[in-house]
Amino acid sequence: MEIKKLNAVHGWIWIKQGYALFMKAPLLWIVLLMICMAAAIALSSVPLVGEPLLSLLMPVVLAGLYVGCRALQQNDELELAHLFTGFHRQTTQLVTLGGITLVGQFFIFGLMMLLGGAALVNILMSAQPETDPNVIAQAVSGAGLSVLVGIILFSLMMMAIQFAPMLVYFNNVTPLQAMKLSLRAFLINVGPMLVYGMTYMMLAILASIPMMLGWLILLPLTFTSLFASYSDIFPPTQEATAATIPVDTFTPDKDTL
Repeated sequence: MEIKKLNAVHGWIWIKQGYALFMKAPLLWIVLLMICMAAAIALSSVPLVGEPLLSLLMPVVLAGLYVGCRALQQNDELELAHLFTGFHRQTTQLVTLGGITLVGQFFIFGLMMLLGGAALVNILMSAQPETDPNVIAQAVSGAGLSVLVGIILFSLMMMAIQFAPMLVYFNNVTPLQAMKLSLRAFLINVGPMLVYGMTYMMLAILASIPMMLGWLILLPLTFTSLFASYSDIFPPTQEATAATIPVDTFTPDKDTL
């Protein structure tokens, strides 16, 4: 599968393209994300099984959001039904992707505990967030090497899952192969990813100033801009597009094929 190497300016272009996708249906994007957040809060509140189940289903829901992005990219309409398309196709593979991610998290936390970061891991995994800064500072200072190991491994895992749901759904690759391709794409495009990340961080600060209201735009922009980066790095082929969206629902754009 082709992975394009892009220059750094594309990190800003992805933000612009994501904003353009958001502005095609801003109110519906906000409604969709509110539904997702409410469902996530409700599911995570279920004792014992809630949070693991949320991790398993997360790629399924993300695939639905990205199908909505693809529809807008192809000049079709965003619909509430897009949110559930991951439950109709490639569901097993997407849940497997969530399972791999969940196991990876437990592996990293276990390794951090072995390296002396048990107190910090207990805080991170606790259902009740720790509010005492002294307790947090003590846990971090006592964790030593485990903090660095955790940061490195979690960063690599985040790179590996960034494009994975889209690759599984749109390109029909296996979860492990999708994670490998995602990690490789990130490492090949470090420049634009850094520009994208720094721009996103600045926008996050601005979005938080007026009583967090800016997140009504930035949260949908998170997904639309990631889809824009995926489309740029993994140009869709005619075969992949035809396999994921019915031919009679849109008129393909030359620039997107």
